[in-house]
Amino acid sequence: MGSGRWTEDSFRSYSMARGYSVNKSGAIDGNYSNQEMFKSRNLVAELNPKNVIRECCDSEEHPNVVPVILALDVTGSMGQAAVEVSKKLNVVMTELYNKVDDVEFMIMGIGDMACDSCPAQASQFESDIRIADQLEKVYFEFGGGGNGFESYTLPWYFALNHTKIDAINKRGKKGIIITMGDEPINPYLPIRGNRASFESVFGDTLEENIDTTTLYNQVKDKFEVFHIHVNHGNVSNMYSFENCGPTFAKVIGEDHVINATLDDISEHIISIISNYANNEVNSTSTTATKNENNNQNE
Repeated sequence: MGSGRWTEDSFRSYSMARGYSVNKSGAIDGNYSNQEMFKSRNLVAELNPKNVIRECCDSEEHPNVVPVILALDVTGSMGQAAVEVSKKLNVVMTELYNKVDDVEFMIMGIGDMACDSCPAQASQFESDIRIADQLEKVYFEFGGGGNGFESYTLPWYFALNHTKIDAINKRGKKGIIITMGDEPINPYLPIRGNRASFESVFGDTLEENIDTTTLYNQVKDKFEVFHIHVNHGNVSNMYSFENCGPTFAKVIGEDHVINATLDDISEHIISIISNYANNEVNSTSTTATKNENNNQNE
């Protein structure tokens, strides 16, 4: 997986085949509901996370892959945010490829491990129009519960236990995880919920619930973790950024938590990935220069 390259022409053809028009900026025109853009009514096989390993591998075509996991909250209040990501996916990908070579995306859907039947979905890592195809297949269960949070740390767990990534294993470079949602961070992941368990969802047998801070201390060595809080104007003050943002900042740091609106989600995704990737390149170049200078001085 991960072969090919994103092009605006392929996105225009893909969108037109589905009855959408694409404007001059490269985004899909018009107003669409979540149900109109995301037509899956159950978990599709391509996104089933059970007993799978998703691979992100370097190749001659993409020798320095930047692996990105983009995880969407698929519970009741977040449907329109996913629509905006889908509409502007071409804008995101086109601008990213102008700034960073070899970006590959895995799309995840995340719900509530305590309450939902399908709390996790995970695509392959892709770098071409297949990203749009897999995003379109995400199933919105519109679940969640009354516990005050969704299972935003499921992508952390999946990244650690169900991926094989050359950037990490061969080049010592971290991947990127971006979660999107509108509730506080979950303090733990229950190994069993009302409708699902880690065994039924991932095929994994665990002995105890997974503490969020403990999980972050494991994932931070391999992935840069970001969270975009989506302020869509449809929630109470309880779920405002002022209340939700600090719960994430306490775990992943203030500079990794972003407050966004429906209009600027795509800009934040571009900024996170391009800034991180460029910092990695600069860091690598600086290290190489220092090593070269040290060798000359010896």
